[in-house]
Amino acid sequence: MNSNAADLQRIFDWLKHSVSSSLRVYLGQIEFLDRSPLSFSSDNSWLADFMERHNPGYEEFAILMSALAPHILPDFFNQIITEHIPEGGDFPEFGGVKGTNHRGILPTGETAQFILAGNDIEKRLEVQSIFGSEHWFAKEHILWLESVREGEPAMSGRLILNPEVVEQLTLGTVSKPRFSMEFPAEYIETDMEWDDLVLPSGTLQQIREIENWITHNETLLNEWGMKKRIKPGYRALFYGPPGTGKTMTASLLGKQTGKEVFRIDLSRVVSKYIGETEKNLSRLFDKAENKNWILFFDEADALFGKRTEIHDAHDKYANQEVAYLLQRIESYNGLVILASNRRNNIDEAFARRFQAIIQFPMPKADERHKIWVKTLPHQMTFDADIDWQKIATRFELSGAGILNVVHYCAVESLANPDEPLNTKWLENAIIREFIKDGKVV
Repeated sequence: MNSNAADLQRIFDWLKHSVSSSLRVYLGQIEFLDRSPLSFSSDNSWLADFMERHNPGYEEFAILMSALAPHILPDFFNQIITEHIPEGGDFPEFGGVKGTNHRGILPTGETAQFILAGNDIEKRLEVQSIFGSEHWFAKEHILWLESVREGEPAMSGRLILNPEVVEQLTLGTVSKPRFSMEFPAEYIETDMEWDDLVLPSGTLQQIREIENWITHNETLLNEWGMKKRIKPGYRALFYGPPGTGKTMTASLLGKQTGKEVFRIDLSRVVSKYIGETEKNLSRLFDKAENKNWILFFDEADALFGKRTEIHDAHDKYANQEVAYLLQRIESYNGLVILASNRRNNIDEAFARRFQAIIQFPMPKADERHKIWVKTLPHQMTFDADIDWQKIATRFELSGAGILNVVHYCAVESLANPDEPLNTKWLENAIIREFIKDGKVV
């Protein structure tokens, strides 16, 4: 048995003893709760690492493990109750609910109160305070109570353990979230390097400033004492025509600084149903909190465009959605990048909240020449009379457009290995790209 499995077995034996002790006090079999100490079998186990990072108290740890138990031992609580109350019957004092698919008891806040406090009202209130918004459970989005219907006791909500914490405590790793309605963002990465990126020097300088913030932010906030003076996180607006390097830059910032980058699909976030957009955004930011991810909102005009006057309820709620997103972005402690095709598409009230507004212009002739040279595969054969500087000067293409042309030409070269690329063939490929983009040649 590996060290983590051995620790989990020891923990659930310990938790079973604690639950049994509470039941025996409730049944009048013993007078006081028996709280035995717990030790881990290995300092290198994932559980030991979690304990060292968070240093939970006895009550906190018992709640965490109660929430974890059904994920590993589905019949954990049912077996304990059956052992002490074999005749069965209704047992509201213990709390617990049934799931949609899970057939065992799922612990609730009331379950935690019963295990840790019995009928002691003062201790039950102490347990309840653990589920408050200021507790590290909530702040780090580790464990919380499921919402209940209006009027029902909040503590009757199910204990929800963050699925990432479950994965970490059981498998020792946390996989990247997959794109879904629950998480409308995709992980993006690149094999490119900074040297592959061709941008104006002013744009590159501003990007380096963002990189500096990522590198030195912790020192700035904590060692230099700026945490009480400035808001957490960094907000940047990238604007410019499609294909000018906005997404690639976001990917490179993540690659260079060791941060994961997620591109948010706003079409999956925005909902026509009132309140749904806020819920989608809340799930997204809750997932990202405290992970130092780079969040890249592509085509941000969809939510951050110029606000309209309120003529009906739809306009009112649309503006509320924007206000909510702005609030979550401002409180996010990592880097948020919004991308737009045009600077003036973004409302000035929002633009003032950005630390950096960076233009990604269409590349000039010399920059296009560099892109052509960097993009062409060295295996490709072409006529010596092709004047790449002339091609770059004559045809105003974005970096993505040049890549599309090179891609097309490379495939054709592979299909016709005996025919080197010539000027006419190249120009035809460029014209195809212009036509595809709806441009007049």
